[in-house]
Amino acid sequence: MKRRVSLMILFTAIAAVALAQLPVAVPDEATAVRVAEKALAKVYGEKKIASERPFKASLRDGIWKVWGTLYCKDQHGNMITDACVGGVASAQVRQRDGKVLSITHEK
Repeated sequence: MKRRVSLMILFTAIAAVALAQLPVAVPDEATAVRVAEKALAKVYGEKKIASERPFKASLRDGIWKVWGTLYCKDQHGNMITDACVGGVASAQVRQRDGKVLSITHEK
């Protein structure tokens, strides 16, 4: 019985190491943004997506969350990004294979 448990633990450890060494399709923020922008442009148009650059991304639990930047003008007509009302395009991209899981645009 002890031998079976020991073998199970050994195989589990080997499998975990093997999975950790698999290459991922979306290894970094720049790649996640590139994948998301391409998918978002197909839905919302290149001009709209270009107007929301730069895009940012964060990785959590193997899913990249990518979102654009909202621009608006202050009372002097200057472009600002920190006091706007509205929304931006966003997407979720799976790190493992680069599949776009969702696309949205907030209002």
